[in-house]
Amino acid sequence: MATKQTRTLARFMAAPSVLLLLIWMAVPLAVTLWFSFQQYNPLNPIRDRFVGFANYALFFNNPAFSTAILNTLIIVAAVLAITIIGGILLALLLDQPMWGQGFVRILVISPFFVMPPVAALVWKNMIMHPGYGVFADIARFFGAQPIDWFAQYPLFSIIIIVAWQWLPFATLILLTSLQSLDGEQKEAAEMDGAGFLARFWYLTLPHLSRAITVVVLIQTIFLLSVYAEILVTTNGGPGYASTNLPFLVYQKALLEYKIGQASAGGIIAVILANIVAFFAMRAVGKNLDK
Repeated sequence: MATKQTRTLARFMAAPSVLLLLIWMAVPLAVTLWFSFQQYNPLNPIRDRFVGFANYALFFNNPAFSTAILNTLIIVAAVLAITIIGGILLALLLDQPMWGQGFVRILVISPFFVMPPVAALVWKNMIMHPGYGVFADIARFFGAQPIDWFAQYPLFSIIIIVAWQWLPFATLILLTSLQSLDGEQKEAAEMDGAGFLARFWYLTLPHLSRAITVVVLIQTIFLLSVYAEILVTTNGGPGYASTNLPFLVYQKALLEYKIGQASAGGIIAVILANIVAFFAMRAVGKNLDK
């Protein structure tokens, strides 16, 4: 058991790194907050002046704002649904004995190590391209007209790309949890005559609940900041059909040079992320206490 002196020493040793981390996070946040109250254009910095909450009002009244919020939430919800359901199915499959099991597991988790811009380029130019992509070749093979995915279904295309990237992460976490399930419980359920679906619903799924909440928490935080996939594939279009909140902030900052409005959007994004993280943490805490 740690004594009072050892706890004090541990806090003293951890203090420099904690202080550095707080400064690392607080300084950029403070600068962003400051610029959110300024009218600032980097092309003409002399006209910098305090405008109060005008930038927030302009950002809220932007015609793309409500669409961006809705698209952000749709991406998060859809990717979570795909990765959790797909991750459970893949985890159940990879948990079965098979030839080359280790190699198959490496193949399944490999997409997670592909950088988002690279993954988006591969999907855009090699898989979803309406002229020479894999999906176009399959459509022509069956006598159908190829689909221009990024023009006709832009948001759906973004969801597929992001889900493909995050599916390995969910699979790995869920597979680790699945392998910790006591084999004696499964054998006892089989001896009692429980079928596969009954064992999955009453034994496997409750056991995976903690892992699922962890996946939801971690993925939600990152999915709220999806940006590279949109920039590389649809550039937020057509119109605002695939624009989410981070991409709208990018447009204001680097395309329109409205740093004040972009900073206000960044603060709004931080607040939204913290609200989602708060409720996700509560859900995780309840599951971990069970």
